[in-house]
Amino acid sequence: MVKIRTDDCYAEGSFAELAFTYAPIGLVVTEMRVIRACNIAFADMFGYTCDELRNQMFSILYPSVEEFVNIRDRGVKQLSETNTYRDERIMARKDGALFWCRVRGHSFTTDDPLARAVWSFADLSAERPYVQLTRREREILSHLSEGLTSKEIALQLDISHRTVEVYRAKLLRKFHVSNTSSLFHSLGGIDGDHVVFAGEKT
Repeated sequence: MVKIRTDDCYAEGSFAELAFTYAPIGLVVTEMRVIRACNIAFADMFGYTCDELRNQMFSILYPSVEEFVNIRDRGVKQLSETNTYRDERIMARKDGALFWCRVRGHSFTTDDPLARAVWSFADLSAERPYVQLTRREREILSHLSEGLTSKEIALQLDISHRTVEVYRAKLLRKFHVSNTSSLFHSLGGIDGDHVVFAGEKT
């Protein structure tokens, strides 16, 4: 349980721990993908206590271990080059509920970006309710975000371009939009490099 004497922090001018603990956005410090410390907002977002998350692998916050494995190295190149990273991804609460998160990262070890880092997490549920996607829908949406045509996607996935068009139409209906541009606008205007989808089965 987090206990900080606010009056003492103000009297001593020691605000760093106070700011970290009570910041209105989720903050987490990691070491080699292990949670070393997090604030109350971060723990609450995922339905845990800070003590429950301390020294846990970050994989427990993903819809599946497979999903964590698929994206765990995402951002390494960007962090090593610019020491900044951002994406918007689907994460899992303790009760299994999935939700969209906005993630920002800063590394303390740019030669090995994920060795030691600090991250912010914002819950996007209010502005972007989670819509369940199948594995194939995720694949096609990801390729659409790269600007590929239906025929190019079909070659990538070894399926017919007509099948791609069927899935594209399903995605438009699912997000209640009329074209691909509106589809990505409904996802917050983010591009394929910053979309990470959860691991449901087809």
